[in-house]
Amino acid sequence: EVQLVESGGGLVQPGGSLRLSCAASGFTFSSYAMSWVRQAPGKGLEWVSAINSGGNNTTYVDSVKGRFTISRDNAKNTMYLQMNSLKPEDTGVYYCAAGNAVPEIQKDVPARYDYWGQGTQVTVSS
Repeated sequence: EVQLVESGGGLVQPGGSLRLSCAASGFTFSSYAMSWVRQAPGKGLEWVSAINSGGNNTTYVDSVKGRFTISRDNAKNTMYLQMNSLKPEDTGVYYCAAGNAVPEIQKDVPARYDYWGQGTQVTVSS
């Protein structure tokens, strides 16, 4: 059974940090590019960051550049998102997704990925 399980979300004050994890099982994790996609309350999905299968190429949405760092450990079948200097607008449910060759303009479309997690809630509030 294929699973992507996110963890590490929670309530944090503005300026704080969180580290999200995405544990993968049931497929060859090291063969897939991975992404983080979030959904703010009452809004649509927004692609946040991606990392290639080897872990040596990363991309970010402009709003998180310099604050978030994506990484992966293929030996542990796990992807991470280190989130620093968090802002209230970072609040939302964060999903991890696995998929290769996802079109640039469809990075926020779940159907374009092979696998999708259940999400973890991140709330940034004082």
